[in-house]
Amino acid sequence: MAGEPGEAAGPEERAPSPAPAPLLQQSRDFLDLFWGIAKPDQEARLAATAALGDALRSAPRGGARWGPSSPSHAQHRGAPHPIFSPQEAELQYALKRLIEGLGATREAARPGFSLALSQVLQALEDVPLQGVLEQIREKHDLQRKKLFRSAAFGNFFGVLALFQSGRLVKDPKALVACVQLLQSLAQHRNHLQDLPRRTLVDIVAEIPEPVFEEVLLGVLQADLAAAFSTPEQLQLLLVGLQKFPGVLQPKKLKKLLGSASVVTKETVPRLVEVLQAAAKSVKKEKVLPPVGLDLLRVALQEGAFELFWKGVVEKGLLEEHSGPGSYTAFRLLGSVLPLLSLEQLQVVLRGEVMRRYGDHVLSAQLPSRFKFAPEMEKYVDSFLEGCPDPEKQLAVLVAFSSLTNQGYPVVPSLWPVVRHLQPEALERYCKWLRDMFLRPDLGRCLEFSTSRQKKTAAEDGGGRAAMPEKSVFRFRKWLIQRLSSIVENAQVAKDEAFVMGIARFCFFHSFFETKKPSKDIPESEQQVSVPLDSETRETAGNTFFSLLQTLNSLPLLGEAPKTAPGPPRGKANHGVTADGRLWAQHLVQYAALLLSHGKHVRPVRPFTAEEKAAWERMLQSVDRLQQRTKDARLAETTAFQQLLLLVGLHLFKAPGECVDVLNDLQNCIEKALDKKVKKAAGADEPQWVEVMVEILLSLLAQPSRLMRQVCRSVFARVCPHLNRRALQLILDVLDPDQEDDGAVVVTEEPGRKKGPATEDSSEDSGSEEDSEGSEEDSLDEGSDGEVDSGFRQRLMSVLQAGKALDADGQSSEEELDDDAMLALDARLASLFAEQKLRAQARRREKDQARKEKSLRCDFKIKVLDLVEGFLTKQPENPLVLELVEPLLAVIERSMSRDSAKQEQDFLRKTADIFTNQLCRAKQYCRSVADQAEELHVVLERLVEQAGRQADSAVALYHFSASLYLLRVLKGNMPKPPAPLSPKKQRKVGAPTQAQGSSCLDLARVTRLYAEALTGFLSKRNSPFTAAMFVDLFTRHPVICQQLMPVVLPFITTGARPYHQAQACLLLLKALQMRELKQALEGPAWQELIGDSLRQTTESLRAVGKAVNKSAHLKMFKALELLVFLIKTVKEEELPTSLEAALAALQTLRQSDHLGTTGRLSDLTWQALKLLGVPRPKEEKVKVAENKGAPEEPGSRKRKKGFLPDTKKRSKRRLGEPAAPVDGEDPGNATQGTKRKRKRKKRARQQQPPLGPGVNGTGQGSGPPSGTPSPRASQTKDPEPKAVVNGDAQSPAPGSSGSKRKLRGGKRKNGLEAAPAATPLQKKARLPPPGTPSGPKARRKKLGPEGSAK
Repeated sequence: MAGEPGEAAGPEERAPSPAPAPLLQQSRDFLDLFWGIAKPDQEARLAATAALGDALRSAPRGGARWGPSSPSHAQHRGAPHPIFSPQEAELQYALKRLIEGLGATREAARPGFSLALSQVLQALEDVPLQGVLEQIREKHDLQRKKLFRSAAFGNFFGVLALFQSGRLVKDPKALVACVQLLQSLAQHRNHLQDLPRRTLVDIVAEIPEPVFEEVLLGVLQADLAAAFSTPEQLQLLLVGLQKFPGVLQPKKLKKLLGSASVVTKETVPRLVEVLQAAAKSVKKEKVLPPVGLDLLRVALQEGAFELFWKGVVEKGLLEEHSGPGSYTAFRLLGSVLPLLSLEQLQVVLRGEVMRRYGDHVLSAQLPSRFKFAPEMEKYVDSFLEGCPDPEKQLAVLVAFSSLTNQGYPVVPSLWPVVRHLQPEALERYCKWLRDMFLRPDLGRCLEFSTSRQKKTAAEDGGGRAAMPEKSVFRFRKWLIQRLSSIVENAQVAKDEAFVMGIARFCFFHSFFETKKPSKDIPESEQQVSVPLDSETRETAGNTFFSLLQTLNSLPLLGEAPKTAPGPPRGKANHGVTADGRLWAQHLVQYAALLLSHGKHVRPVRPFTAEEKAAWERMLQSVDRLQQRTKDARLAETTAFQQLLLLVGLHLFKAPGECVDVLNDLQNCIEKALDKKVKKAAGADEPQWVEVMVEILLSLLAQPSRLMRQVCRSVFARVCPHLNRRALQLILDVLDPDQEDDGAVVVTEEPGRKKGPATEDSSEDSGSEEDSEGSEEDSLDEGSDGEVDSGFRQRLMSVLQAGKALDADGQSSEEELDDDAMLALDARLASLFAEQKLRAQARRREKDQARKEKSLRCDFKIKVLDLVEGFLTKQPENPLVLELVEPLLAVIERSMSRDSAKQEQDFLRKTADIFTNQLCRAKQYCRSVADQAEELHVVLERLVEQAGRQADSAVALYHFSASLYLLRVLKGNMPKPPAPLSPKKQRKVGAPTQAQGSSCLDLARVTRLYAEALTGFLSKRNSPFTAAMFVDLFTRHPVICQQLMPVVLPFITTGARPYHQAQACLLLLKALQMRELKQALEGPAWQELIGDSLRQTTESLRAVGKAVNKSAHLKMFKALELLVFLIKTVKEEELPTSLEAALAALQTLRQSDHLGTTGRLSDLTWQALKLLGVPRPKEEKVKVAENKGAPEEPGSRKRKKGFLPDTKKRSKRRLGEPAAPVDGEDPGNATQGTKRKRKRKKRARQQQPPLGPGVNGTGQGSGPPSGTPSPRASQTKDPEPKAVVNGDAQSPAPGSSGSKRKLRGGKRKNGLEAAPAATPLQKKARLPPPGTPSGPKARRKKLGPEGSAK
């Protein structure tokens, strides 16, 4: 990019008039704005453009004008005139820089300079556009072929800047010049493509009609006459026709085009060519070409829309089955919807473009195909949102819903565009859906078939008779799902009557049929033209229960009356109507109404006497529950009522299964809500809560999400009444030892059948079958081997019976006749057919086993919801303790084998419930006095099981369970009484022990955990981890206090260095606990600190070199513990001797046991600093230089990669010594180089330290490479004395230097590490002997013969 800083300084320096400092020195910030305009970041470019405009707008300028009339314009090419003021010079410089930047090589810079130039011209109207345009042409000359691309872009962006300034319309000469320049640039499509033509269209669209008629019409005559040549020229004409209809009248068009209108029968082929070319030009952008939409508007103005649509779009663009032309036709279809009338919409929406769009939707279902359906959805959504006419909205939506393939519409049933429908259009659309469901008229649909379907239909003519029935079923299936999706769409505005109408329609046609119309039942007045088959009714029933799930969570529609009972506090109104009743209750009342009108309607499956009695009893129970809405147990009553209603509605779907469930459920609810109910007389008679749990388990087996939610809600209400036997029913389902009994066995009673629920579950979970059954595969392989051997024996016997083989299994030499061969073939065919049936049977058994396994796992996941609800609602129930070991058994069994994804989900959910809802619960059982001994036994068993595990992850769950039981046994502190006054507090005194019910046997539990801790620190392979015991110490400080004597000896006597490191870690975590310090008295705490210090010191004395990871970890943890102990002794002023620790640290520091890492060194010096030994500071020792000693050859170290002087190639001729320079001694050839090295060396010595180095010393202050490290005798500072317990000790060797703050990170010890190396510098290359040296000699160039030039 042009515009270097030095270019603008010349003219001002040559100015004869006195002027201030040059422009570049006057405002550096002003010049930096041009660099900001060229940045790739758009935000930076916009900010720099705005700043430049503000700077030029605020600066005052003189009266002189700049332009082509300036005397120096031709000579200086825009340089500021000498008589201009500095502010005017800034303007001229800014224009020059902006014009030069228009042709920049960077793509981001060109539009930035163009925008900046337009803003400057818009702000400063005194700058003439004609002069700026001439300057652009002069700077970016199109005659220079080498820079033609940059020149073309410079001219184009210059014209674009003039147009964007808004002043081009006011200057006719500049306007004509710009248009002519764009016309010339349009010929160079290789560089600019269609940018000049598009800019020309934008200019025509912005200018007023008089300017177009008087100025541009003559200039654009040729482009308008060649409108059918290119898409840009056609768009120019179309824009002119829409913008200036008074200028481009039919007479004018007749002269230009030869016809009075654009869209005629003669111009259709040429229009097709132009549109196809435009479609190919925007193939990568995937947008509608602008000329297409303009041509549509002109066709509508001329009244030739049908000719254009059928001739140009359907017969032209759709000529290719797929490609840019077809996609352009689809985009024209979506874009033209807001522009058409209702009659024109009918023509377009039932034409060939719609059929081709449906064919595309079906063929584009493959993953690699381009899908236009989302784009069409946006077009329709935009049209419905902006269209206020309900008729047009309904026409478009019905047309897309009627585009079918074999009866099934191509648009999805969950099409969300209905959210923009007007209420009238929505009501009429739903009425159309219901009418088409009852009286399907496929003739009114726009049916299409793919090429493959046409080929198949031609080959198979026998299947044509069955096609209409299949099409009707497919169409009805989509219609009923479409109705349900409208209710499920939360963005659709609807009221209760609308929702209830759709729900009643789905329910009626799922389970009832009309005998005679009745006014009381509107659904019976609608006649069905094609009878509903069983498959259609089953689909409608499934849709109804899916809709019921939506209604259960539907927010309140409208305002609730004041008399309606409200929901529980803190819960929103979901699943109820405005009168406070459940949606399901309204539907049950509607079902009762249908059953009462037996003369007009009848159920598809008539009720038996037992089923009808169960239904009537259910209605009575619901009425009684409804009367108790003002009771305090409102939430419990609502849950029971919802469950009753749901099971009652399922009575129409599976009556044989629901009758017994309904009767048992009613009995349970009556007993649950009756306060005067007595206990069961017999011990074997189940209580109502056990029956309720069994019913809930049976309902959970059904593949219904609504049923699952209702069961969870009801179980949350019966949790307070749960007993041990009811809980055991739940645990039996999760028991891994009872997996072979099936998933639904626990939900059955002696006289109850499974019913079709498990079959539905198998259908729902069939997608996950392929990923399971690794164990069944192995079993099947073994069985296949046995079957193969038996099949081989049977085959041998058949062949021997047919005399094809002899007794030894060899081929018989006897020839068989035809009859014997036919008989043998028949027996072999029978044998192979039997073998095939056996293989199919084995395969079916294998699939059935997989389905049962999937069903079992899915059922267990649902049952876990009940367990989670129980732990959430009743955390203080003593029955919670019964869940510990069963959940652990599930986790242990699942983690011990490889499982599929579904079983992994089951394991993950079980572990989450066990960890978060049970072990980490904030509340727990507080009354366990009667079962304290049992809990102690369970606690011991859990810890022992944790120690026997092979996996630490499983042991962690057992250990966490033991901590939970320990917490339960320990009990909570009672609630504190009312606060006492200070006097009473002093009289009463603080209690020595916690006043609470604690059933913990401290000695027994301590002994248990002591054995576990001993095993962890003494055994090489232990499932326990340090994190487990840290958790124990943190949560139970009392146990921590008892286990301290166990941990201390293992600091030195651990099985391995790893165990010793873990002992140090445990001791450190324990000593850092505030509760432990408060529990121990003064002498006990002092004794513990002293013992810990002695053990740690002894461990450091016996340490070896940290050669592996375990030894390094041991030293690190021991040093951390020692630092804490020294801090404690110093801060609390304990009378504990630290001399042994100091001696051990000094010995450790002087040895090489710390290795090369810096972490151990940091901890060592941190401990020494606490003992009064600061970290030494290394200082460079100056070594006396022996100036008189001659330098020995080879003593100077050479840097790698440099050749010696003897190997270097000389530039002079061999045998001719270089001539000495005048005034210099040839013998002093190397003095200049030596002086330079001395100056650099002196500068490095005098340079202050830059900061802390690797070892805590200043960078650059160490000795140079090859110099030994300073010893204690070479340092100047006096040696400090270590202070231990207040006594001055002998100075530590090598401990001189000032105190420095220890920094974290890896660093080397300054006394044991290698000396710091000097920075890498380029060494001076010595010239050959006899070559002149020095500054003067280096400035001169030697000639070819050695003489100076």
